[in-house]
Amino acid sequence: MDLQISGKKALVLGASRGLGAAIAEGLAAEGVRVFAAARNIDRIASSENITPIAVDLSDPASVTKLIVRLAAQRGVDILVNNSGGPKAGPALGQSRESWLTAFEAMATSIFAISDAMLQGMISRKWGRIITIGSSGIEQPIPNLALSNGVRAAVAGWSKTLAAEVARHGVTVNMILPGRIDTDRVRELDAVKAEKTGASIEDVQAASRNDIPAGRYGRPEEFAAAAVFLASTQASYITGSSIRVDGGMIRGL
Repeated sequence: MDLQISGKKALVLGASRGLGAAIAEGLAAEGVRVFAAARNIDRIASSENITPIAVDLSDPASVTKLIVRLAAQRGVDILVNNSGGPKAGPALGQSRESWLTAFEAMATSIFAISDAMLQGMISRKWGRIITIGSSGIEQPIPNLALSNGVRAAVAGWSKTLAAEVARHGVTVNMILPGRIDTDRVRELDAVKAEKTGASIEDVQAASRNDIPAGRYGRPEEFAAAAVFLASTQASYITGSSIRVDGGMIRGL
C-alpha cells in the first residue's frame, strides 16, 4: 500500500529509543523526512531521512528553541508527540512539585509544540498530530499515578483539538500502548519486581498471562499503527484513541 507520505516532513519527539525510535524509523522507511528529537541525541543515527535534533521537554527554553528552528523551515506535516513517563509512585502523597514537573514535561511542552506546528498544517490544509498515550488512560495502572493523571489530561486536549482542526484537513489522534517491549516497560517491570520481591521473570510472566496475545508487543508493531495514522489513507480518522495492546484492556 502506498501511504502517500513520501517527501513530507515529520517531527518525532522522544525518538532516541523505544516507541519514538521505532516510529521515526517507520516514517523514514516511507520516505518521510524525519526530525528525530530527544534530550540525548547520541543514540540517534542520522541518515538520508533522519535528522537528530536536541530538545528537553521539561525545559521551556529548549522547547522554544526547537519551535523556532522548525518554524524557520515552515514547520512539519506530521507531529508525533511522545514524552517519557514520570517516576512510578502512588497518588497519595505526591508533591505539588512532582505534579507540576510531570505536567510540564508531558503536557505543556507538547501543547506548545503542537500549536506552533499547526500553523503550517492549517495553511497547507493537511496535517497529522499523533500523540502517544498509555493504556492507563482507559484503565489506570497501579503505582503510576503521575502518568495516569497527566496522560488523561492530554487525552482530553487531543479530543478537543481534533474537533477544532478537522475542517482544515488536520487529524488528531492518540495511540495507547499496552505492554510493548521497550526500555521503559523493562524499567517498570524491574520496579515492580523490587517492590513485590518477585523476580523480573515472574513479573513478566504474570503480565503475559493478562494479555490475550500471550506476549509483549514489538516496537515495530506499535510503530506501524502510527505510520498508518500519518498516511493519506487515514484522512477520515480523527479524535480517536487506538489501542495497540494485544487485547490487554478488556473494557469496551
